[in-house]
Parts: sequence; C-alpha cells; structure tokens
Amino acid sequence: MNNCDFMLVALEVSKNALPHCLPNPPVGCVIVRQGCVIATGFTQKLGSNHAEIDALSKISGTLEDCEMYVTLEPCSFVGRTPSCAMEIIRRKLGAVYVAIGDPDIRNNGKGLEILKKANISVNVGMCAKEVDSFLKNYLCLS
Repeated sequence: MNNCDFMLVALEVSKNALPHCLPNPPVGCVIVRQGCVIATGFTQKLGSNHAEIDALSKISGTLEDCEMYVTLEPCSFVGRTPSCAMEIIRRKLGAVYVAIGDPDIRNNGKGLEILKKANISVNVGMCAKEVDSFLKNYLCLS
C-alpha cells in the first residue's frame, strides 16, 4: 500500500462514525508502522473520543516509528474532549498525514501549527478531493 491508500482506508473507516458522531464530523484515522496498519479509529459519540484518540487508545507506548493518516486536521483546542494535536505530540508520532484542514474557527490551521512546532512531520492534502467530497456536508463553516 502507498500513502494515498492509507488515507483512503481512513476515509472508509470514517464512515463507521455515522450517525453516532453527529454533530461532530465523521473523521477516520489510521496508524501505520513499517507499511502495516496497526490501529484504526473513528469519531465516537458526542463528548467521546475523536478519531485520533480512538486509534491511539488501541496501542501503547511512543510511536516515533509510526505515521498517522487522518481525514481532518487534528483539533488544537480542549472542548468536550482533550486536544488531539497535543496527544499526538505526547505519543511522539513520527509523521502525520492530513487530507483536509478543519474550517472550524476554533481550529482552522492551529492543530497543524501545534504539530509542526513540535517537530512532527506534517503533510496536508493527500486524497483531499475524495475526503472533501465526503466530509463537506458535515463541517462547521461558521
């Protein structure tokens, strides 16, 4: 599998979030080590884990040798749940691939910036067209 394939798996996983995640967007996440998927996650019911935390909860330890593929920018803020970006840093992921940025005004690039400042490799735009086509109806644009 290549990087785009992993993002497309994350997109498929995201569909498992519906309808229970609403009003949060249905986000999918895949964690890969040495070309193999070691964990997947999706947005849980309101107030529960986001996709990144759902995936991270399935594996232990630090993850310097792992890559995360997530369909939407990790959240930077603490709301009903902790900041996904801060948990990614705490778990020391080696790289994060994000399909699209989060237009929510509370995030909107802040999650990506937090990861970059922590020296985590961040790549944005992988399979953006496919992910945006699915997610656009669920995103908060206010």
